[in-house]
Amino acid sequence: MRMWMVEPAIMCRQHLLGEHVELHMMAAHLQRGRRIDKFVTNNCAQPRSIKARHRVLAAEMIRRGYHHASPLDQPPVAAHQHPEARVDATSALQDLLTRCQACSERFPTGAGRSHQQTETAVIKTA
Repeated sequence: MRMWMVEPAIMCRQHLLGEHVELHMMAAHLQRGRRIDKFVTNNCAQPRSIKARHRVLAAEMIRRGYHHASPLDQPPVAAHQHPEARVDATSALQDLLTRCQACSERFPTGAGRSHQQTETAVIKTA
């Protein structure tokens, strides 16, 4: 399970839809009281932002013409579930662009991207 926390417009179909389903999985884990420690320590989870991130991904899916019919409420986040954990989105973006040629091609200017372009591709969430 992973929350990339980058601008969904740069994500390829596979990563966009993959993160969407993983948000549903993470929410189910939290609702059942299961631990997500490893996801947090591996820069993959931002528990308090699940609903907001889902809304952003769903909007991008609809913009691309994909069908979306799976609402998601913010699951309760207990103190032991790292409620204040934050994904380092800049690091996640670099990881995504390194791993996926399709995402890298969607990113403005590809390998020659500027620091400013990288900053705009990273989503700032509360």
